Order: sequence, then C-alpha cells, then structure tokens
Amino acid sequence: MNYKNKVWMSCLTMTLVVLMAFAPARLFAQGSEQESVDEAASSKIDMTSLILDHISDSYEWHFCGEGESAVAIPLPILLYSKVRSEWFFFSFKHLEEAEEHHATYNGFKIAEHGEANAGKVVELNPATGEWERPIDLSLTKNAVGLFLNSAILIAIILYCASWYKRRKAEDEAPRGFVGLIEMLVSMVYNDIIKANIPQHVQRYSGYLLCAFFFIFLTNLIGLIPGSANLTGNIAVTCVLACCTFLFTNIGGNKEYWKEIFWADGMPTWLKPIMAVIEFFGLFTKPVALMIRLFANIMAGHAALLALIGVIFITAQIGALINGIMTPLSVFFAIFLDCLELLVAFIQAYVFTMLSAVFIGLSVPKHHH
Repeated sequence: MNYKNKVWMSCLTMTLVVLMAFAPARLFAQGSEQESVDEAASSKIDMTSLILDHISDSYEWHFCGEGESAVAIPLPILLYSKVRSEWFFFSFKHLEEAEEHHATYNGFKIAEHGEANAGKVVELNPATGEWERPIDLSLTKNAVGLFLNSAILIAIILYCASWYKRRKAEDEAPRGFVGLIEMLVSMVYNDIIKANIPQHVQRYSGYLLCAFFFIFLTNLIGLIPGSANLTGNIAVTCVLACCTFLFTNIGGNKEYWKEIFWADGMPTWLKPIMAVIEFFGLFTKPVALMIRLFANIMAGHAALLALIGVIFITAQIGALINGIMTPLSVFFAIFLDCLELLVAFIQAYVFTMLSAVFIGLSVPKHHH
C-alpha cells in the first residue's frame, strides 16, 4: 500500500471513530430538535456541585443514589431563631418535604446554590426582608461522624488495654491487631514524641498519641463510600490545630518566650523587629497545620469523585468514548484509592510530627 492510500485509510478510520462516538446520541434521539436540546441541557451533569455536595457537611447522612432513589437518613435540626427568640427542633425531612412544595417549614428553608449561606438553614427576617442564619446547633453528618469515629477509637483502645490486663510481663509479645496497635504506639512515642520533645515527654504524649490515632482512623473511615469527610472539613482541622496551639504556648517555658520577644545573640535594634515576626509566627504555625491536613484530604476526595464522574460524563458523549474511558477511570480510581490509604497515614504522621516539633521548641532546655 502506497503513502497516499495509507493517508486515506487513516482519515477514513478517524472519521468512523468520530461517527461511532457520537452515533448513539443521533440514533436514539426522539422528538424534535428543540426537545433533544432541552433534554441534553437537563441531563447535563454539574460535577462541581456534585463533588462539593459529597465532601461538604449536610443535614442528612447520604449513602448512595440521587433524587428519589437516594438512600439517606435525615438528621435532627436544632435552631434558635434570633428573629422570634425561640428554639425549634425538627427533622431535616420536614424541610425536604416543604421544599418539594416550594414552601418553608416554620419559616425556615435550605439556602440554594448561588444564594448566601448555600446549603445552610436560613429564616426570613420580616424587618429587613432578607434570609438570615439562625443559631444552628443541629446534629449534622460531620457531628454524627465525629461521635462515631471517637466511639470506634475508644473501643479500640479499651480492647487493647483489656488484652494487656489479661497478660503478664513475661508473656510473649502480642500479635495480630493488638500487635499492630502496639507497633504504631511505639513508633509515635519513640520516633516522634521523644525524638522532638526534650523534656516533659509524658505531659504531651497523651495528646499527640490521641491526635495521631484520631486523624489516622478518621482518614481511613473517610475513604469508605457514604462516610463522613471529617478531616476534609476545615472546622475539624481548625480545632485540632488550635489544640496544638494551646499545648505549645500554654506549656511554653521562660526560655521559649525569651527567644520570641528578646532573643540573645543579635543586635539590640533588631530584637523588636524579630519580636514582631516571631509573634506572628505563633499563629502561622497552627494555620499551616490546619490548611495542610484539610487541603490534602479534601483534594484526594475531590480527585477521586472527579475520576468516577468521568464515567457519567462520557456516557453522554458516546458509547465508544464511554467504553474507553470507563476502564481507565475505574483503574485510576482504584489506584488513587490505594494511594489515599498511604496519604491517610502520612497526613496523620506529619500532623503529629509538626505538633511535636512545635511543642518541643516551646520547652527547650535551659542554656548553661
């Protein structure tokens, strides 16, 4: 076959591929052209909203499905109306039923996308004519997940403690699950806590061990479909970072504060400037802890959902494209899910390591 025939065959092959990719949309189209356009517009998948809905907090525990086929548990809502000065307690299901009829429930509704406080409960203020947020003490998905994860962690620790109570010092080392927990505890205590905190190790070991196991367990549970995305919520990581901030600065000794506000070994005129820089550094450290954990976990979940979304997006383009992209999406999703298992451990390790470093810098040994 000469060169010109090869070029024509290549062009013909590419044309057939394109026609096969877009053929299903043409072959199975029914009705007028305007109806087809309207149907395509209505079936368009908004991946941004879909991903944000799955990784953000909500007033229901959603497991699977969408629309009428969704499997979800509505959670209780507790509000204090600043407009009416009253407490209100009801289920999220009441808000959903009211929303279906384009109405409100006791004057409350869920703010829609594009509105202020989107996804949150709001109430109408008759004086201003604006929708405002009440004091919200509802039991949201992340709050329930926080209680469940904490209960699981407590059960694990109590199980291991009861195992050791039944054994003697001369018995052989534990194996299996208890041996794994002992290995992790020894690693965190020896390689992180004792290696970075020069003194008063026992004072901080309880918090740092708790932080490591809580973050690690929460990261692992967050990979289960339908679970709560706790460490991907900046409010949770903010509380963890604030705990490190308090342990660092409340327990700091005189040497620590002297190094911040009047460090030795530098010109006197430079000390006030460095004091201002070091003072702002007190707050940048916990902010870095908060953003690092939140961004890494949230980005991993968003990337995983985006890969799964490729399957449904390409289904609207054509059968051939969808047939090619679906195995690739599934492969990369499984690969990313396995990678997230490693990230779950790394993020718990890094948070505990940095917290131990910051605490260690606040309790330096006295200079002689």
